[in-house]
Amino acid sequence: MRNRQMSLPEAGEDKRGPEGRLGYLLRQAAAAHRLRMERALADLDITPPQFTVLTMLASYPGCSNADIARIAVLTAPTVTVIVGNLEARGAVTRRRHAEHGRILHIDVSAQGLALLERCRERVHALDEALLAGFAEEEEAAVRRWLSAAARDPAA
Repeated sequence: MRNRQMSLPEAGEDKRGPEGRLGYLLRQAAAAHRLRMERALADLDITPPQFTVLTMLASYPGCSNADIARIAVLTAPTVTVIVGNLEARGAVTRRRHAEHGRILHIDVSAQGLALLERCRERVHALDEALLAGFAEEEEAAVRRWLSAAARDPAA
């Protein structure tokens, strides 16, 4: 059997383009966006999952690790590691719950808020690039569709 040189389509072409399956296209777009985020945040020494956890902690104070895992679409053990790494760099602090000593509250520190703001500037620039050329009503339709696609149909 001979090896044939196969020409694979680039992203956006053939089955990797408008003719492709929606689930695949969504996964392909998410992977490309994650790579852009990794590159944009690299010199700040923060990963996209760390950025997501820091964002959720700042947005929803008082959440547990399990809560953060659910809303950040990560596993609880992954969030535990991420919070530990963020704590080691001074971006978050943990304190015991006043009534339930085994529960730890996670708070974003002033240093963490400053880091988050620097990250947000870069990630918002990536979002703006994604939306380039979209009219407001098109952007709203995309946002509605993505939100609907993320909902659990069994819930």
